[in-house]
Amino acid sequence: MYQLAFCYYSAKSWDKCIEGFKQLGGKEDSLAQNSMYLLADAYLKTSQKANARNAFLFCASNTSNKVQKEVSAFNYAKLSEELGYVDIAVKELQSFISEYPKSPYLKESKELMFVALANTSNYKDALDMFDNIEKTETVKKVYPKILYARAVELINERRLDIGDSLLDILLKTPYNNQQIQLANFWKGEIAYRNGNIDNAIIYYKNYLQNTQANAEVNAINAKYNLGYCYLKKENYAAALQNFEHITKQVFAASTSIEQDAYLRSADCYFMTKQFATAQKMYDNVIAQNLKTADYALYQKAVIAGAQGKSNEKISLLQSLPKQYPNSSFGAEALMEIANTYIFAKDYDNAISILSTLVKSNAASTLYPQAYLKLGLSNFNLDKNEEALKQFSYLSKQYPNSQEADESIEYIRNIFVETQRPEEFINFMKQNGKLISYSEEDSLTYRSAQLRFQDNDTANAAKGYKNYLYKFPDGKYYLQANYILAEMNIDNKNKLAALPYYELLASKAPNKYAERSALQSARIYYFEKQDYAKAQQYFAQTKTIATQQENKLEAMRGLLRCQYKQQLWADAQTNAKELLAEKAIAVDDKMMANLIIAKANQLQEKFDDAITAYKQALSIAKNEFSAEANYRIAEIQYLQGKLTDAEKTAFDAIKKFGSYEYWLTKNYILLGDIYFKQKDYFNAEATFKSIVEHAAIIDLKAEAQQKLANVIAEKDKVNKVETN
Repeated sequence: MYQLAFCYYSAKSWDKCIEGFKQLGGKEDSLAQNSMYLLADAYLKTSQKANARNAFLFCASNTSNKVQKEVSAFNYAKLSEELGYVDIAVKELQSFISEYPKSPYLKESKELMFVALANTSNYKDALDMFDNIEKTETVKKVYPKILYARAVELINERRLDIGDSLLDILLKTPYNNQQIQLANFWKGEIAYRNGNIDNAIIYYKNYLQNTQANAEVNAINAKYNLGYCYLKKENYAAALQNFEHITKQVFAASTSIEQDAYLRSADCYFMTKQFATAQKMYDNVIAQNLKTADYALYQKAVIAGAQGKSNEKISLLQSLPKQYPNSSFGAEALMEIANTYIFAKDYDNAISILSTLVKSNAASTLYPQAYLKLGLSNFNLDKNEEALKQFSYLSKQYPNSQEADESIEYIRNIFVETQRPEEFINFMKQNGKLISYSEEDSLTYRSAQLRFQDNDTANAAKGYKNYLYKFPDGKYYLQANYILAEMNIDNKNKLAALPYYELLASKAPNKYAERSALQSARIYYFEKQDYAKAQQYFAQTKTIATQQENKLEAMRGLLRCQYKQQLWADAQTNAKELLAEKAIAVDDKMMANLIIAKANQLQEKFDDAITAYKQALSIAKNEFSAEANYRIAEIQYLQGKLTDAEKTAFDAIKKFGSYEYWLTKNYILLGDIYFKQKDYFNAEATFKSIVEHAAIIDLKAEAQQKLANVIAEKDKVNKVETN
């Protein structure tokens, strides 16, 4: 068979020689190796690079002829790079460089490996390689592209600190002209998400000096984010300028960013007391029944109050839950009505509203404030016993709240005015706090606080820990726990910060609970990969969040935790809720669409699933889009569209080289496609390659089993043909 195939090869009858040589692979002798070497050459002569690559793989795996083995190993790696098998190309080139340090192909191998990584999505490995190669001009020119692309991947994965550090390097790197403005935008975005508003303003302004568009990096988003920065700085004139740059008018068909920018412009007019303009804009939002119409109505009521129109304010606030029964501002509207009555010294009506408020499940975060004001209203009506009842309930149910601390003075006054000082002492005892205890508590805390203010962080930490040891339920124990948590964060010791944050979150409501719950969720998600616990804290943050960005992050985190735990029903509900939020980030849209697609796939609604996967894929580029690309290929395979599935899998391999799990899954799918097409040569080569290169044990084992199935089927077919 070899002699016949060789004759065809010599006569340049490529199709016939290929058919003969193909049947001689899979053995370990010199005949098999030489057959694969000539087969590879024949495939190259007929421009069949993919098949040539597989033939070189079989030849390189044979040790009979060392020269053929070396040449084949290099060509296998080179063709892998050309055909988009970048991860295999890199591994093969690394192995080749190590095994053949004196090869004539050595220099080309090194250049090829770095260029392969630079021109694909395997930015993680490219950065790892950069420190260990010669810094030629070509390498220096490619380096900024890799830095930027990897930074964006990390940002989309919400690993902001690492992404930020790469952008810092990029800003100082030569040949960064094409990326420097994009980096400024992302530096601004990271600073904003981390609460560093001053730096966010600097970087956004740098970007806007010379804008460059790339996906969500654009002037509109920069202006929008800059407007929010100025809003947080209470620089309403500057905020207004940026929001009005986006739009000065709004319609039902306006984008979510345009609608939100318009509403924030109205807020800026309101904060600068240009009430007529603000009210006109709020009326426009209400008239068009936009999603934020309930907020606009609430703001109209506040304007009426600021203009001294208390009756109109109350009337508007009372209409809010009727017009918008699902509004999140219902509880705030009741509280604002109560505040209006208290300001007017109409304590009876205030008590009526507050009594309703404390019975509302939607107002749980306002309970401490409501009970304090119930106590104050009764106190001002000289109903001391009823006031004492409300204050006592507040102290017992919400001992960690600021309102509970404020109530102590009123409780003291009631007991003193009624000549019952002993009862005040007993009250304090019942709450575990003696008078002398309070004094010692304050002194101990103050001692640690002074060290902290002097930047003596080591001794301050000891002082706070000592305080918590002596006063585990002291007046300042919330503050002490919070400062210790933040000190550990500053020292990059997130795991040490976690117990303090968890304690603060468990004592909600308190002024540290929102950040503590969110930080606990972040640490469990990113540091411990405990997605069930992370989900618990993201859910808590979503419930108690007063800042919209924290609520959005909690919803994002919930979605990712549900995804990791494969809680598809919960995740689909949360995904739809997140998509309904205004001005969500592109990675949120991508993740939500991925979840919806996954749910459709599980229900075998394949066309709907592919539509949603494609939507997710078009939005952002990260690990989730790598999965989306794989899932499309997987569905096409299940539908029997093998050519489409092969093309999609190849596309995924070229685009998502940084994500080894999904990369390997695509290779396995390619092997399945070849096997189903009865192309045993390429199926065997594909599974063999996975077995040799896969780092993920489960997938390696899966490929090993499939390789055995292919070989068994191939041998069965060859035996039949021989007979």
